Amino acid sequence: MPQITETELRKQIEKSNFAKLYFLYGEEKYMVGYFAGKIAEKAGSQGLRDFNLQKLSGDAGIDQIAAAVESLPVMAQRKCVAVADLDINALHGAEPSKLQEMIEGLPDTCVLVIYLVSLDFDERRDRKWKKFIAEAGRAGVVVEFRRRTEQQLEKLVCSGASRRGCEISRANAGRMIKSCGTDMQTVQNEMEKLCAYTGSGEITAETADMLTTKNLEARVFDLSKATMAGDGDRAYNILDQLLYQHEEPVAVLSVLSGAYLDMYRVRISIQSGFSAMEPAKYFDYAHKEFRLTNAERIAKRYSDQMLRESLAALLKADIALKSAHGDRRIILEKLIAQLIWISEREKVG
Repeated sequence: MPQITETELRKQIEKSNFAKLYFLYGEEKYMVGYFAGKIAEKAGSQGLRDFNLQKLSGDAGIDQIAAAVESLPVMAQRKCVAVADLDINALHGAEPSKLQEMIEGLPDTCVLVIYLVSLDFDERRDRKWKKFIAEAGRAGVVVEFRRRTEQQLEKLVCSGASRRGCEISRANAGRMIKSCGTDMQTVQNEMEKLCAYTGSGEITAETADMLTTKNLEARVFDLSKATMAGDGDRAYNILDQLLYQHEEPVAVLSVLSGAYLDMYRVRISIQSGFSAMEPAKYFDYAHKEFRLTNAERIAKRYSDQMLRESLAALLKADIALKSAHGDRRIILEKLIAQLIWISEREKVG
């Protein structure tokens, strides 16, 4: 059976029209886990649940998984075996051939669900995973869960708030998502927090700003805005908060560099006669197009030279940070001072 959509999978679950095998994977881990749970709950709920629903981890071993698959259901027509994070690349010896043999000979009495809630892989480059997906597609159903766009998440936040007796506008939902990021589990948690605080009625922009937990990308974006505005007090305050919360300095620098790169890419794109969205064709901005929109708004106030000098300072700091053996805080502090100096010199010029 070929790869199917989430809508088709939902219909199969509703009608209990199960395939023998499901392989669920993708960027949206929340949905992978959600649908794996739905299949397991429906397919393994008949008869004696303790016997007819078996949950295993990927390191259980192929022999143990095969034994669970081959054992008969108790007082039911079928059972379900759910295996989380089976790592194809970690299989050794005869295990790959045993897995293939098991998949090709799945009994009618079992629904096998293999799902990845932690593991990621590059389907285009990893031959073992590519081969497994082809085998899974022939034996059953393959579903890839792609990360939701901001627009899709906004609709989910609005409908989720409505079900909880609250209202939130699309604009304020987008405001929340820009702060917490596009991870669906995080968005769900933040939406529930806003609803619990509000109780009923409208979730205002003020409430969203006050309660939404900002992810690393959002906080470092604030840091970049502060450095470009020459606001040293705010910049160092944000840096203090990041380091106090044990954010890895290399990660902070990586995101900060990304903010400046976004601006440079957008600026060069526009100067070349293209739109601000052109860099998305060549770099990884999937479901993060808002970064280019933000970059377009900010970059127009600065020169090419200023952005190039800032990128050079960021590169120098990156080399220093990755080769440092002591306290790396001082490297970030010097970098912030240099970025502010470059920005302030631009204003004077």
